[in-house]
Amino acid sequence: MQAVILAGGQGTRLRPLTSNLPKPMIPLVNKPFLERMLAYLKAHGITEVILASGYLPTAIEDYFGDGRGVGMRITYSVEEQPLGTAGAVKNLERLIKGTFLVFNGDVVTDMDLSTMQRLHRERRAKASLFLVRVEDPTRFGVVETTSDGRVTRFTEKPKKEEVRANTINGGCYVLEPETLSYVPPGEYHMFEKGLFPKLLEVGAPIYSYAPPCYWNDVGTPASYLGIHRDILEGRARLSGERELSPDEVRKGRNVRIGAGAKVTGPVIAGDDCTIHPEARVTGPTVIGRNCTIGKGAMVTDAVLWDGVQIGEGAAVKESSIAKGAVVGKRAILQGVVIGEGAQIRDGANLPPGTTVAADGRA
Repeated sequence: MQAVILAGGQGTRLRPLTSNLPKPMIPLVNKPFLERMLAYLKAHGITEVILASGYLPTAIEDYFGDGRGVGMRITYSVEEQPLGTAGAVKNLERLIKGTFLVFNGDVVTDMDLSTMQRLHRERRAKASLFLVRVEDPTRFGVVETTSDGRVTRFTEKPKKEEVRANTINGGCYVLEPETLSYVPPGEYHMFEKGLFPKLLEVGAPIYSYAPPCYWNDVGTPASYLGIHRDILEGRARLSGERELSPDEVRKGRNVRIGAGAKVTGPVIAGDDCTIHPEARVTGPTVIGRNCTIGKGAMVTDAVLWDGVQIGEGAAVKESSIAKGAVVGKRAILQGVVIGEGAQIRDGANLPPGTTVAADGRA
């Protein structure tokens, strides 16, 4: 089965992390998020991927090429203008050979994709939707089903008094190619508001799969940081990666930890990092390659991308800091997002919710 990954969005809610990088390429535990997704697909027997991209597509193509480096075959389809979720798939319809999978390019899950594919075939469905159970479905598109999983209704962001189910669209579908005949070519068209309601209208069999599993989306800085917490603390699993034990400190090559420094897991530190004397690093924290944490600095519950420098005596907590950013001496950062190459001045005290643009100063 082929997989189509929808990776064309600009990731505006994640900025400044996505100012210079498409969302699929932001690091998830020190590897591009898309590389993690490909490993997940491969673990379920899928090795042929069509990537629907639009924003900064060369960053993806330059990294993955034809996919041989990750043991897959990757074909690219670049949108000249945004076409929506269903429109993007219609745009690459010529590349689809049979029953295929669609995955939103910002979903993190350990759902049993193999079982979903099997149920789709057994039920002779035209479309199968991965559903997720949530406590408050009013922020999402709610999907109602019968007891045997057949989809009966879609409601987009219902009011509280209108809620009749707590299952929402999880951003993964198995589709038959003929369903795309209901998508107008060259137009903006969505699965949730366009194609799926149309399939219900014509009586096509649409089924759901709602297993207990982990699910989240890399949509905001808060969810991005939260996914890292979930992975490091064992609530989510990455394909092909060994889980961390609660207090584990996993170090790459040539990681130097100075005298008196204390690193308390779960922590992952990439290659060639330096943690200077008397520094404190407390998990859940991920440190990229070639990072430097200065003497007496404190880093807690944070994600540092490659090449980040934390100055002497600085304190960083509950924050995400993009590639090559520099945090000055004695600066205090809590609940902030720092863009690529940004520089935080010595002694700065940034309040929670602050974002510093890529290559900006604060």
